[in-house]
Amino acid sequence: MLLLVLGTAAGGGVPQWNCACAGCRGARAHPDRRRRHASLAVRGDDGRWYLVNATPDIGDQIESRPELHPGPGHRRTPVAGLVLTDAELDHTLGIARLREADGIEVVATAPVRRALLDRLRLGDVLAPYTGVTWRELPRHGAGPLGPGAPGLRISGIPVSGKRPRYAADAPDDDSWVVALRLYDPASGTTALYAPALAAWPDRLQQAAEEADCVIVDGTFWDEEEPRRTGVCERTATGMGHLPVEGPQGTAERLARLSARCLYTHLNNTNPLVDPAAPEHKRLARLGLEVASDGMVIEL
Repeated sequence: MLLLVLGTAAGGGVPQWNCACAGCRGARAHPDRRRRHASLAVRGDDGRWYLVNATPDIGDQIESRPELHPGPGHRRTPVAGLVLTDAELDHTLGIARLREADGIEVVATAPVRRALLDRLRLGDVLAPYTGVTWRELPRHGAGPLGPGAPGLRISGIPVSGKRPRYAADAPDDDSWVVALRLYDPASGTTALYAPALAAWPDRLQQAAEEADCVIVDGTFWDEEEPRRTGVCERTATGMGHLPVEGPQGTAERLARLSARCLYTHLNNTNPLVDPAAPEHKRLARLGLEVASDGMVIEL
């Protein structure tokens, strides 16, 4: 299994266009600190790729990786489809950016599909340009990642019922946000990708214990970061993200795993966006990493 880390930032990216926090100022002064919206590319059996989440940066993310470039035919692309972990705008706006495609395959849970079709009217918007084929993300058991990847198996693990703001009055469902479990029978390896975590259910714990690589939500360093930095009056968990550090944090939990563990989806206020921040040493002592844009992970 081959994974390409296409982006590692939370909504707005780093820097965020209208923000002058320390993290954004640092990224403007040091371009190597810039982070695109969190996304992942997974290579299928036939060499084609599935993108996990369609971010506003999707065009630049594809162009940044030669493996995702089109060819040899003029419109022959190795991008086979999309898998969505939720319906948030920073994970779905890029779908419209792919309107030049002959067709788009999107794998998502039922509430995510309904939100995009009924609330954002994405089907109506794209219909004059291209067709969208929707496929249900398996929640019980596992199914093939896609027609171009019959060997790779995928399943969604519900981790939150948090709905995007534009669908705040939509019906409750525990699969509004899922973690993805990717299994490669050929190598026997498993990856777990969870860029947004509001809870750590037993099923997620089991998947993490079985995984060879775990990439999880690192939006906020601690519970009070949103309030301390003025981002929001709510706490990290109140915004739907388990923090890295603290009583409700994920760091100690990840440190007990045998898998390679990395953080992604960093908010611009998170001290981890500064490579010189002492918080990196704290994670290193626990055997944990922060994912970087462009990272390649082979399992």
